[in-house]
Amino acid sequence: MKVDVIDFDAKKVGKIELADEVFGAAVRPDLMHRTVRWQLAKRRAGTHKTKSVAEIRGSTRKPFKQKGTGRARAGSRRAPHHRGGVAQFGPVLRDHAHKLPKKVRRLALKSALSSKQADGKLAIVDSLDLGSARTRVLAERLAGLGWSSALVIDGDEIDAGFARAARNLTGIQVLPQLGANVYDILRRDRLVLTRKAAEDLQARLT
Repeated sequence: MKVDVIDFDAKKVGKIELADEVFGAAVRPDLMHRTVRWQLAKRRAGTHKTKSVAEIRGSTRKPFKQKGTGRARAGSRRAPHHRGGVAQFGPVLRDHAHKLPKKVRRLALKSALSSKQADGKLAIVDSLDLGSARTRVLAERLAGLGWSSALVIDGDEIDAGFARAARNLTGIQVLPQLGANVYDILRRDRLVLTRKAAEDLQARLT
């Protein structure tokens, strides 16, 4: 499919051929959901923890004799049914990450790109060179385009001036091509690719 290439003044500056295999693939919400869960699980710190019996302060002395009191036998004041005792089945340090097949991740990324194209939320820009790396200038250009929530993906390296100008704009996120991922694509309203990013993504996913 052929798509218009624009600049930040909303002027058409050319066209680019996008592969149907990458930008026109079937949209698979199930695969995108699995991939987003995988990404968010990897981000979890897993540092929630309660003390074990060995870590709780208290005597190891048997609180009362085994027989003759009419009470249930007890071996420690640190047991879970005693006040101040251990939390039964409390959380422990763990890694929440799980495996997801590479094939599923590739299909999910294609699906996310294709969903933006199908919804008319994909834009291809010639480059991220604004001429003036100022936040005010970029904010005015984005307002003119109607892009208040956008993920901007550049080539292997992000344009330093654009990244600096976008740093303080809420809702605008900038990533290199290798950082393109399903979660960030879906959480922003618009997906903006440079011509170089579009070419690199196609080469990577075909």
